Amino acid sequence: MSQVTTALAAEAILGECPRWHAEESRLYWVDIAQNRLHRFDPASGQDDVRTFDAPVGCFAFVRGGGLLLGMKDGLAMLSGWDATPVPFGEQILAGRPDLRLNDGRTDNRGRFWAGSVNMAKSAEDAALYRFDPDGRATLMQDGMLTCNGAAFSADGLRFHHADTPSHALRTYRADPQAGTLHDEHVLHQFPHGQGRPDGGSFDEAGFYWSALFDGGRVVRIAPSGEVVESIALPVPRPTMIAFGGTDRRTAYVTSARSGLDAGALAAAPLSGAILSFRVDVPGVAEWDFG
Repeated sequence: MSQVTTALAAEAILGECPRWHAEESRLYWVDIAQNRLHRFDPASGQDDVRTFDAPVGCFAFVRGGGLLLGMKDGLAMLSGWDATPVPFGEQILAGRPDLRLNDGRTDNRGRFWAGSVNMAKSAEDAALYRFDPDGRATLMQDGMLTCNGAAFSADGLRFHHADTPSHALRTYRADPQAGTLHDEHVLHQFPHGQGRPDGGSFDEAGFYWSALFDGGRVVRIAPSGEVVESIALPVPRPTMIAFGGTDRRTAYVTSARSGLDAGALAAAPLSGAILSFRVDVPGVAEWDFG
């Protein structure tokens, strides 16, 4: 394990959803609070930015090119970096002002699994959806406040996610052919007051890495549910961890400045940055939508 370094001093309000594009050798990520999609080149340090009329909570790379964006009301297709997003499929959250899409991951059959968040915390009506390549949405689980951390194991047979305020990381047996989830149980219950599970990713050994919001660290969790590694970070609000580089052994962690007062920002000036460190086991590669 190498030292934690600053990959990009981004000062993001709510940095999220880092995704490594292997062909481009770039890290895509979003700042949800500023409606921005970023494309970062670690080799040159260049960070391209697109700003939209609505927040982008998550996204997926599309087979053949372009991006699938998880936005306020539903999905949108972005055919190229400079293109205009076009609504795709049913806009399932239209007319529901407290809700937006929040976090998502593509499975090994090209379906996109995305969760929503109730931004006002007014009801436990956030949910997990499966979006098929034709744009059809299927409700998979509801009754949440903040659906986060969606990730599949390398073989596609395990799925993890969290309802962040519950501090519980959930696990399921996934059926890749049917696109279904079974045998739900809590893999790890984090204690309250020490950080809550936000975004996460699997590595190729079947361990799951979780960023602990208000916990100032990322942790690696064994298939048994045991925390086997904890990496302290110089920010209190890490939001998600993903893996990139040519060997997928560089961890990238987004973070947030949102909600931190002047004293907290003075104590943690890197808040909003993208941090990185090297790991021993490669992360699972991102699958394309479609």
